[in-house]
Amino acid sequence: MEAIPFILIGVLVSGFIQMFLTERWIARVMPRNRVLATMLGCGVGILFPSCECGIVPVTRRLLGKGVPLHAGIAFMLTGPIVNPIVLISTFIAFGNDWRMVLIRGGMAMCVAFCVALLLSLMFPVLPLRVKEPLASGSVVGTEAHAAVGIVRKRSVWGQIQGVIAHAIDEFFSVGKYLVFGAFLAACMQTFVPTSTLLHLGGNAVTSSLVMMGLAYTMSLCSEADAFIAASFRSTFSTGALSAFLVFGPMLDIKNTMMLLGAFRVKFVLVLIGLVSLFTLAGSLLVGRLFG
Repeated sequence: MEAIPFILIGVLVSGFIQMFLTERWIARVMPRNRVLATMLGCGVGILFPSCECGIVPVTRRLLGKGVPLHAGIAFMLTGPIVNPIVLISTFIAFGNDWRMVLIRGGMAMCVAFCVALLLSLMFPVLPLRVKEPLASGSVVGTEAHAAVGIVRKRSVWGQIQGVIAHAIDEFFSVGKYLVFGAFLAACMQTFVPTSTLLHLGGNAVTSSLVMMGLAYTMSLCSEADAFIAASFRSTFSTGALSAFLVFGPMLDIKNTMMLLGAFRVKFVLVLIGLVSLFTLAGSLLVGRLFG
Protein backbone atom coordinates (compact mmCIF):
# COMPACT_ATOMS: atom_id res chain seq x y z
CA MET A 1 0.00 0.00 0.00
CA GLU A 2 2.93 2.31 0.73
CA ALA A 3 4.36 1.77 -2.76
CA ILE A 4 1.12 2.06 -4.78
CA PRO A 5 0.96 5.91 -4.83
CA PHE A 6 4.47 6.01 -6.26
CA ILE A 7 3.61 3.31 -8.77
CA LEU A 8 0.70 5.49 -9.89
CA ILE A 9 3.01 8.48 -10.27
CA GLY A 10 5.45 6.33 -12.20
CA VAL A 11 2.93 4.93 -14.68
CA LEU A 12 1.38 8.37 -15.24
CA VAL A 13 4.81 9.80 -16.03
CA SER A 14 5.43 6.78 -18.26
CA GLY A 15 2.18 7.52 -20.10
CA PHE A 16 3.15 11.17 -20.48
CA ILE A 17 6.53 10.14 -21.94
CA GLN A 18 4.83 7.79 -24.38
CA MET A 19 2.36 10.42 -25.58
CA PHE A 20 4.34 13.65 -25.55
CA LEU A 21 8.08 12.87 -25.80
CA THR A 22 9.37 12.02 -29.25
CA GLU A 23 12.55 10.15 -30.10
CA ARG A 24 13.73 13.18 -32.05
CA TRP A 25 13.40 15.48 -29.02
CA ILE A 26 15.23 13.02 -26.76
CA ALA A 27 18.05 12.67 -29.29
CA ARG A 28 18.36 16.45 -29.43
CA VAL A 29 18.67 17.02 -25.66
CA MET A 30 20.70 13.92 -24.76
CA PRO A 31 24.49 14.43 -24.84
CA ARG A 32 26.26 12.13 -27.28
CA ASN A 33 29.20 11.73 -24.93
CA ARG A 34 28.72 8.61 -22.80
CA VAL A 35 30.14 10.17 -19.64
CA LEU A 36 28.09 13.38 -19.92
CA ALA A 37 24.91 11.42 -20.68
CA THR A 38 25.49 9.25 -17.59
CA MET A 39 26.08 12.32 -15.44
CA LEU A 40 22.84 13.82 -16.76
CA GLY A 41 21.02 10.59 -15.89
CA CYS A 42 22.37 10.74 -12.34
CA GLY A 43 21.14 14.29 -11.88
CA VAL A 44 17.67 14.07 -13.43
CA GLY A 45 16.37 12.11 -10.44
CA ILE A 46 16.55 15.31 -8.37
CA LEU A 47 13.43 16.47 -10.22
CA PHE A 48 11.45 13.23 -9.91
CA PRO A 49 9.72 12.36 -6.59
CA SER A 50 9.54 8.57 -6.81
CA CYS A 51 10.55 5.50 -4.87
CA GLU A 52 12.33 2.48 -6.34
CA CYS A 53 9.06 0.87 -7.47
CA GLY A 54 7.72 3.80 -9.46
CA ILE A 55 11.04 4.42 -11.21
CA VAL A 56 11.12 1.10 -13.12
CA PRO A 57 8.23 1.75 -15.56
CA VAL A 58 9.54 5.26 -16.22
CA THR A 59 13.02 3.93 -16.99
CA ARG A 60 11.65 1.25 -19.30
CA ARG A 61 9.65 3.86 -21.22
CA LEU A 62 12.65 6.21 -21.50
CA LEU A 63 14.83 3.40 -22.84
CA GLY A 64 12.13 2.47 -25.33
CA LYS A 65 12.05 6.09 -26.47
CA GLY A 66 15.75 6.16 -27.28
CA VAL A 67 17.46 7.20 -24.05
CA PRO A 68 20.83 5.37 -23.98
CA LEU A 69 21.21 2.54 -21.48
CA HIS A 70 23.87 4.30 -19.40
CA ALA A 71 21.69 7.39 -18.88
CA GLY A 72 18.54 5.36 -18.19
CA ILE A 73 20.16 3.08 -15.61
CA ALA A 74 21.88 6.02 -13.91
CA PHE A 75 18.48 7.71 -13.58
CA MET A 76 16.84 4.51 -12.31
CA LEU A 77 19.46 3.98 -9.60
CA THR A 78 19.74 7.56 -8.34
CA GLY A 79 16.12 8.73 -8.73
CA PRO A 80 14.80 7.04 -5.55
CA ILE A 81 17.68 8.54 -3.50
CA VAL A 82 18.54 12.05 -4.70
CA ASN A 83 14.99 13.41 -5.06
CA PRO A 84 14.11 16.18 -2.57
CA ILE A 85 11.58 14.17 -0.56
CA VAL A 86 14.12 11.44 0.27
CA LEU A 87 16.92 13.88 1.04
CA ILE A 88 14.72 15.92 3.36
CA SER A 89 13.50 12.79 5.16
CA THR A 90 17.13 11.71 5.60
CA PHE A 91 17.99 15.14 7.03
CA ILE A 92 15.15 14.90 9.56
CA ALA A 93 15.78 11.25 10.47
CA PHE A 94 19.42 11.93 11.37
CA GLY A 95 18.66 14.89 13.61
CA ASN A 96 19.01 17.69 11.06
CA ASP A 97 22.48 16.47 10.10
CA TRP A 98 23.49 17.42 6.55
CA ARG A 99 26.51 15.10 6.66
CA MET A 100 24.49 11.93 6.19
CA VAL A 101 22.43 13.59 3.45
CA LEU A 102 25.60 14.45 1.53
CA ILE A 103 27.07 11.00 2.12
CA ARG A 104 23.93 9.29 0.88
CA GLY A 105 23.47 11.48 -2.19
CA GLY A 106 27.15 11.53 -3.15
CA MET A 107 27.66 7.79 -2.70
CA ALA A 108 24.48 7.03 -4.68
CA MET A 109 25.66 9.12 -7.62
CA CYS A 110 29.12 7.53 -7.60
CA VAL A 111 27.72 3.99 -7.46
CA ALA A 112 25.12 4.69 -10.17
CA PHE A 113 27.69 6.36 -12.44
CA CYS A 114 30.11 3.42 -12.28
CA VAL A 115 27.40 0.76 -12.62
CA ALA A 116 25.66 2.49 -15.54
CA LEU A 117 28.88 2.96 -17.50
CA LEU A 118 29.93 -0.67 -17.05
CA LEU A 119 26.50 -1.99 -17.98
CA SER A 120 26.43 0.06 -21.19
CA LEU A 121 29.76 -1.48 -22.19
CA MET A 122 28.70 -5.02 -21.26
CA PHE A 123 25.28 -4.81 -22.95
CA PRO A 124 25.56 -2.96 -26.29
CA VAL A 125 22.06 -4.20 -27.23
CA LEU A 126 19.15 -2.87 -25.19
CA PRO A 127 18.24 -5.72 -22.73
CA LEU A 128 14.48 -5.11 -22.51
CA ARG A 129 12.29 -8.21 -22.31
CA VAL A 130 9.65 -6.69 -24.59
CA LYS A 131 10.64 -4.15 -27.21
CA GLU A 132 8.84 -0.86 -26.73
CA PRO A 133 6.78 0.51 -29.62
CA LEU A 134 8.65 3.07 -31.69
CA ALA A 135 5.71 5.35 -32.33
CA SER A 136 5.69 8.51 -30.26
CA GLY A 137 2.23 7.97 -28.81
CA SER A 138 -0.05 8.33 -31.83
CA VAL A 139 -2.75 5.79 -30.91
CA VAL A 140 -3.39 3.74 -27.78
CA GLY A 141 -4.08 0.04 -27.69
CA THR A 142 -3.94 -2.44 -30.57
CA GLU A 143 -4.09 0.32 -33.18
CA ALA A 144 -0.93 1.88 -31.76
CA HIS A 145 1.18 -1.11 -32.66
CA ALA A 146 -0.32 -1.25 -36.14
CA ALA A 147 0.32 2.45 -36.67
CA VAL A 148 4.00 2.55 -35.77
CA GLY A 149 5.69 5.42 -37.55
CA ILE A 150 2.41 7.14 -38.50
CA VAL A 151 2.09 10.60 -36.99
CA ARG A 152 -1.45 11.57 -36.08
CA LYS A 153 -2.44 14.91 -34.64
CA ARG A 154 -4.71 14.54 -31.65
CA SER A 155 -6.53 17.02 -29.45
CA VAL A 156 -5.21 17.77 -25.98
CA TRP A 157 -8.09 15.79 -24.48
CA GLY A 158 -7.29 12.88 -26.78
CA GLN A 159 -3.66 12.95 -25.63
CA ILE A 160 -4.73 13.04 -21.98
CA GLN A 161 -6.98 10.03 -22.61
CA GLY A 162 -3.99 8.30 -24.18
CA VAL A 163 -1.85 9.01 -21.11
CA ILE A 164 -4.54 7.59 -18.80
CA ALA A 165 -5.12 4.50 -20.95
CA HIS A 166 -1.40 3.81 -21.15
CA ALA A 167 -0.99 4.34 -17.39
CA ILE A 168 -3.78 1.82 -16.66
CA ASP A 169 -2.12 -0.83 -18.85
CA GLU A 170 1.27 -0.10 -17.30
CA PHE A 171 -0.12 -0.22 -13.75
CA PHE A 172 -1.54 -3.72 -14.14
CA SER A 173 1.58 -4.81 -16.01
CA VAL A 174 3.99 -3.87 -13.21
CA GLY A 175 1.53 -4.26 -10.33
CA LYS A 176 1.70 -8.05 -10.31
CA TYR A 177 5.46 -7.92 -9.79
CA LEU A 178 5.00 -5.46 -6.93
CA VAL A 179 2.48 -7.73 -5.19
CA PHE A 180 4.68 -10.82 -5.60
CA GLY A 181 7.74 -8.91 -4.39
CA ALA A 182 5.86 -7.63 -1.34
CA PHE A 183 4.81 -11.22 -0.54
CA LEU A 184 8.43 -12.41 -0.69
CA ALA A 185 9.58 -9.49 1.46
CA ALA A 186 6.92 -10.34 4.05
CA CYS A 187 8.09 -13.95 4.10
CA MET A 188 11.70 -12.91 4.61
CA GLN A 189 10.79 -10.57 7.47
CA THR A 190 8.64 -13.26 9.07
CA PHE A 191 10.99 -16.24 8.84
CA VAL A 192 14.42 -14.52 8.97
CA PRO A 193 14.64 -12.61 12.29
CA THR A 194 16.48 -9.29 12.14
CA SER A 195 18.55 -10.36 15.14
CA THR A 196 20.03 -13.19 13.06
CA LEU A 197 21.46 -10.70 10.57
CA LEU A 198 22.65 -8.26 13.22
CA HIS A 199 24.81 -10.91 14.91
CA LEU A 200 26.78 -11.32 11.68
CA GLY A 201 28.09 -7.73 11.61
CA GLY A 202 31.43 -8.22 13.31
CA ASN A 203 33.69 -6.02 11.15
CA ALA A 204 33.48 -3.30 8.51
CA VAL A 205 32.91 -5.67 5.57
CA THR A 206 30.35 -7.93 7.22
CA SER A 207 28.58 -4.94 8.81
CA SER A 208 28.04 -3.39 5.39
CA LEU A 209 26.96 -6.72 3.92
CA VAL A 210 24.49 -7.25 6.77
CA MET A 211 22.99 -3.80 6.31
CA MET A 212 22.73 -4.36 2.55
CA GLY A 213 20.99 -7.70 3.18
CA LEU A 214 18.69 -6.02 5.68
CA ALA A 215 17.80 -3.27 3.21
CA TYR A 216 17.10 -5.84 0.49
CA THR A 217 14.85 -8.04 2.62
CA MET A 218 12.98 -5.26 4.41
CA SER A 219 12.13 -3.64 1.04
CA LEU A 220 11.34 -0.27 2.58
CA CYS A 221 10.18 2.72 0.58
CA SER A 222 13.06 5.16 0.12
CA GLU A 223 10.98 7.98 1.57
CA ALA A 224 10.92 6.19 4.95
CA ASP A 225 14.04 4.03 5.15
CA ALA A 226 16.21 6.77 6.70
CA PHE A 227 14.21 6.57 9.94
CA ILE A 228 14.94 2.83 10.16
CA ALA A 229 18.61 3.41 9.39
CA ALA A 230 18.82 6.07 12.10
CA SER A 231 17.62 3.53 14.67
CA PHE A 232 20.80 1.49 14.00
CA ARG A 233 23.21 4.36 14.74
CA SER A 234 24.24 2.87 18.08
CA THR A 235 24.87 -0.55 16.49
CA PHE A 236 26.51 0.14 13.12
CA SER A 237 29.10 2.54 11.75
CA THR A 238 28.45 5.38 9.32
CA GLY A 239 29.85 3.22 6.53
CA ALA A 240 27.39 0.39 7.20
CA LEU A 241 24.50 2.84 7.48
CA SER A 242 25.43 4.36 4.12
CA ALA A 243 25.32 0.88 2.59
CA PHE A 244 21.76 0.47 3.90
CA LEU A 245 20.68 3.89 2.64
CA VAL A 246 22.12 3.43 -0.85
CA PHE A 247 21.59 -0.26 -1.58
CA GLY A 248 17.94 -0.50 -0.46
CA PRO A 249 16.52 2.15 -2.83
CA MET A 250 18.54 0.73 -5.71
CA LEU A 251 17.66 -2.92 -5.11
CA ASP A 252 15.13 -4.71 -2.93
CA ILE A 253 12.85 -7.70 -3.32
CA LYS A 254 9.95 -5.69 -4.76
CA ASN A 255 11.83 -3.86 -7.44
CA THR A 256 13.89 -6.95 -8.32
CA MET A 257 10.64 -8.62 -9.35
CA MET A 258 9.75 -5.55 -11.38
CA LEU A 259 13.20 -5.45 -12.98
CA LEU A 260 12.82 -9.10 -14.00
CA GLY A 261 9.54 -8.16 -15.65
CA ALA A 262 11.16 -5.33 -17.61
CA PHE A 263 14.69 -6.60 -18.39
CA ARG A 264 16.35 -9.85 -19.34
CA VAL A 265 17.44 -12.10 -16.47
CA LYS A 266 21.16 -11.94 -17.30
CA PHE A 267 21.08 -8.14 -17.26
CA VAL A 268 19.29 -8.05 -13.88
CA LEU A 269 21.81 -10.47 -12.34
CA VAL A 270 24.76 -8.41 -13.58
CA LEU A 271 23.05 -5.24 -12.33
CA ILE A 272 22.62 -6.77 -8.86
CA GLY A 273 26.24 -7.89 -8.78
CA LEU A 274 27.66 -4.51 -9.81
CA VAL A 275 25.43 -2.51 -7.47
CA SER A 276 26.40 -4.82 -4.59
CA LEU A 277 30.12 -4.54 -5.37
CA PHE A 278 30.23 -0.75 -5.73
CA THR A 279 27.93 -0.15 -2.74
CA LEU A 280 30.19 -2.30 -0.56
CA ALA A 281 33.30 -0.49 -1.80
CA GLY A 282 31.65 2.88 -1.25
CA SER A 283 30.54 2.00 2.27
CA LEU A 284 34.06 0.90 3.20
CA LEU A 285 35.46 4.18 1.88
CA VAL A 286 32.85 6.14 3.83
CA GLY A 287 33.73 4.12 6.92
CA ARG A 288 37.40 5.02 6.54
CA LEU A 289 36.63 8.72 6.07
CA PHE A 290 33.79 9.24 8.54
CA GLY A 291 33.99 6.30 10.96
